Amino acid sequence: MELTKIRGISSARCADFNKLGIFDTEDLVRFFPRAYIDLREKQLLRYAYHNDFALTAGKIVSAPQIRYFRRGKGAMVKAYCEQEGFAFSVVWYNMPYVAAKLHVGEEYLFYGRVRIGGLETSLTNPSFEPIDKVFRLQGIVPQYKLKGSLTQKCVRDSVKVAVNLEKPQSIIPFYLQKKYALSDLYNAYREIHNPTDIAKKNLAADRIAVEEYFALISAFKFIKGSSEQVRINKYSCTSAELVKFIVERFPFDFTEGQKKAVNEIFADMTGESVMNRLMQGDVGSGKTAVSACAIFVAVTSGYQAAMLAPTEVLATQNYNVLKSIFKDFNVALLTGSMTVKEKKQVKSDLKAGQIDILCGTHAILTDDVEFLRLSLCVCDEQQRFGVAQRSALLNKGVTPDVLVMSATPIPRTLSLIFYGDLDITTISDKPKNRLPVQTNIVPQEKYDDMLKFIADETLKGRQVYFVCPKIEGDLDGEIMSVNELYEDLKTRLPDIPIGLLHGKMKDSEKSAVMLDFKEKKTKILVSTTVIEVGIDVPDASVMVIMDAERFGLSALHQLRGRVGRSDIKSYCFLLTKKTAGDSLARLKIMQENTDGFKISEYDYKLRGSGDFMGERQSGKFMDDLGALDYSTESIFLAKKISDESFENGGDITEIKRVAIKKYEKLKNISMN
Repeated sequence: MELTKIRGISSARCADFNKLGIFDTEDLVRFFPRAYIDLREKQLLRYAYHNDFALTAGKIVSAPQIRYFRRGKGAMVKAYCEQEGFAFSVVWYNMPYVAAKLHVGEEYLFYGRVRIGGLETSLTNPSFEPIDKVFRLQGIVPQYKLKGSLTQKCVRDSVKVAVNLEKPQSIIPFYLQKKYALSDLYNAYREIHNPTDIAKKNLAADRIAVEEYFALISAFKFIKGSSEQVRINKYSCTSAELVKFIVERFPFDFTEGQKKAVNEIFADMTGESVMNRLMQGDVGSGKTAVSACAIFVAVTSGYQAAMLAPTEVLATQNYNVLKSIFKDFNVALLTGSMTVKEKKQVKSDLKAGQIDILCGTHAILTDDVEFLRLSLCVCDEQQRFGVAQRSALLNKGVTPDVLVMSATPIPRTLSLIFYGDLDITTISDKPKNRLPVQTNIVPQEKYDDMLKFIADETLKGRQVYFVCPKIEGDLDGEIMSVNELYEDLKTRLPDIPIGLLHGKMKDSEKSAVMLDFKEKKTKILVSTTVIEVGIDVPDASVMVIMDAERFGLSALHQLRGRVGRSDIKSYCFLLTKKTAGDSLARLKIMQENTDGFKISEYDYKLRGSGDFMGERQSGKFMDDLGALDYSTESIFLAKKISDESFENGGDITEIKRVAIKKYEKLKNISMN
């Protein structure tokens, strides 16, 4: 049903809901709370600890002050409060509109993170409501993400109406609901949006997760079954020619994992059905070399191949690698930063069949890019693309083969679920000449010693990455921004050429910086995580990760994978201000493990499936589920139930209708 049919949702509010990806009452039902406030347990701030989340009441005693900074691009609102004789402040960053909602002398209920610095206690970016309104609320109150004119009350009331209108019903066959003691889905939705108890809320989250993943996994079964198209492209390449290509073009022996991957891909490409395969492998496992073998099969048979990458830096790198391997074929590059004249020439040559292999970014996906005989699509760093982007590339050929690659290891069972529409190849080993990267946890007081070691490494011809979590630092000065670090290192290491790279730079600027680094014009590259994906500089032997405790384990491993890509002894320094607790324990996992698959297992166990999928695979489906605090077992149970429902030959008409509808929404997801 349309949102405007709900009382209280005007066209303006409807537009704000649309900004959240909510377009009808069905979407509203699945708009899960991002947090809950337990109004039964208020806390006195005088007894709170630093970094705690606290629910507390306080009276505004001074008019809120707004301070602008960064040339008006940033703002801070600050007000002082009193609570039973204890003074504290409330602070909001980049939310200047908050000031107008706070009034001196009135009491509010606040919920936010506690910061204790010196003699001042403050709450950072707390959610809040006037205390007189709060008294009308009871129990556990859901908190939703907001946009524009939306308020918590408006969203809560609208969701309640939508749940009663939609009355969500399960599509899981009744006998399986009974077999696995699944509770009523309608009641689960009512509980998740208006919980009566934390334990019941958690059970409701598990029940909803089972339903959601059952539909998604079932959709993949339908899609995969219908996508196994009969091959039109016939390849003339033989296995003997492929082996000869590998031996002659690569100055190293393939690992057993690479050989297995090549065999599976060759079997797919010479089979009766079109290939639709995911190749996942740890950083440095040789996925690009394997993909080159697939490209060889296509181009030697007279067809064209395309290799899609998420960034211009990675697309250019792929272009240079393939150009060096395929000297007898025409390899071209197409990116957004090329001139109109350059793009026009590439598109013309491509359409005429004069280009055999095209490397590029999203520029390949535009409507005016036409291939003559496209038969193979390779998507590098698959997790950075959505189904829609992959489909746009496939539509440029007639039933082309598809090979997607990912260097983000996902636990085996989860990969079967989340990439259910693909066959999966895993490369679990690495080239024999690669030395393990020595990983050290570096406390702040050892920073100067580390810089001396780095200076010595650069004298040996080595190169160094410094990675910061943010382009700009925080107001408390706890995080050094990439710009601040760049200026600091230029002062501390004045004789060493240093480059700067971050996501706000133009693609042409990024490419120029990376080219200088690859050509050793700069010895140190200060960057954000923009260098996480794909960049290959064999002489880079040191990776320094600033504020390492702020990264997930998988992200840390990806960054570490930028060094140790040759036979040079390499190092990864995890710089941290945390010397105890969970943060240090997580970093020790990195220090003690170099296997990306093991690390991803640890990461998954520590962070949970909701956060894992929410961060790495953004988009409405994953974002919604990421808000639910559900257990991993719910996903596996959903897969088991889906398998049984298909095996028993019952009526799956309703499952197909709902599952395909969910998949169609998923197609619009852009990952990362």
